[in-house]
Amino acid sequence: MSYTVKSVNGCTKKIEFNFATLDLSKEIKQAVVRKQSTTNVKGFRKGKAPLSMVEQVYGPQIESDALNSFVQSQLFEAVTKEKFKTVGYPAFENIKYDAGKSVSFDAVVEVFPEIKLADYSGYSFKKESAEVTADDMDKLTKNYLGSKAEMTEVTDAKAAIKKGDFAVFNFEGVKADGSRPENMKGSEYLLEIGSGQFIPGFEEGMIGMKKGEKKNILLTFPADYHAVELQNAKVTFECELLEIKEKKFPELNDELAKEFGYESVADFNEKNKKNLVAQKERQAAEKLHQDILEKLVNENKFDVPATLVQNQEKYLQEDLAKNLKGQGFNESMVAEYFERWKGDIHTKANFQVRSGLVLDHLAQEFKIETSEADFNKKLEESAAQAGIDVETVKKYYSSNDQIKNNMMYAIREEKTFEALKKKIKLS
Repeated sequence: MSYTVKSVNGCTKKIEFNFATLDLSKEIKQAVVRKQSTTNVKGFRKGKAPLSMVEQVYGPQIESDALNSFVQSQLFEAVTKEKFKTVGYPAFENIKYDAGKSVSFDAVVEVFPEIKLADYSGYSFKKESAEVTADDMDKLTKNYLGSKAEMTEVTDAKAAIKKGDFAVFNFEGVKADGSRPENMKGSEYLLEIGSGQFIPGFEEGMIGMKKGEKKNILLTFPADYHAVELQNAKVTFECELLEIKEKKFPELNDELAKEFGYESVADFNEKNKKNLVAQKERQAAEKLHQDILEKLVNENKFDVPATLVQNQEKYLQEDLAKNLKGQGFNESMVAEYFERWKGDIHTKANFQVRSGLVLDHLAQEFKIETSEADFNKKLEESAAQAGIDVETVKKYYSSNDQIKNNMMYAIREEKTFEALKKKIKLS
């Protein structure tokens, strides 16, 4: 054996090659033939020059190509023999070549780690309730009726503004240095209290104000605020409440229910409650799965390939950049955002890679398999949830191999979680 393997860490191997005698005649011959087919030599048509002439003219390059071919083939043989599941591309180091006599080199390769999970049978988790409350139904009904609601002024002089009311107010922001930026002013501005349109603390600070009242609200802008100059800035907002308004919703009746596509109020309530239950079930399941993953990742430490983390960071940045640009960020602002939050992005990417490797390990442990029947069942569920014809959904997911593969991967994860939940304690 002309190589030795050393472990750099749990997912990085260094393969040290040393060939005291070297015969590249086979590789050189192959390189000459390849070069002959693509080269132009004066006096000959392209690809028709004699092999000996090609070798004479392009000797150094051919020898370099032959050496590269030899190095690649030896690495491939070693990786195959050692049964390494490699990640990304190898890095070559310490290459020493004595032309025609000997060669030595090191190849550093990343491999998928071998994972051994600690006993998880004693894990205990609580799943959130999927119960639909009267408030849930009331909020959903108001969403439907929103376009038919009337905005009316609250005339009671003693009335204090509360969550859900609408404020008509003037405001002006004053920075710590006394400046009053134009972009922090508003006149007769209409704001729903509790909608979250303003920075945290602003709407809460207005609760309890009465018509005609003035109030100063001292706030600190979020650290990740889109305007960099306001990040962590302390600002006093001088507010004057001009009016309190509220939305008056009509009562839902059978006639309105039919306008919304339902047969009656009873049909509206039945179908929407069913949808809300399904939605809450999905949210509860997602929260439970996240809790389980965090526990598994925190309880099991192992090295992860840097290449996988870097690729995931790139994916997260591309997705985040798309969202930020949708909010008005330019390239410079996006770059500054990434620089500021690169630690958080790395942490998230690292967790996602680790959790993916843990799930893959469990899928193998539980012998999870996915089939075309699983795929079709998931499409039917997706179509039912979205209220779309199943053939339309099937056409979309079958139009691209990557889209279908992503769906199959998600199905595999679901089945893995179902198998795992049978082995832990849930309440």
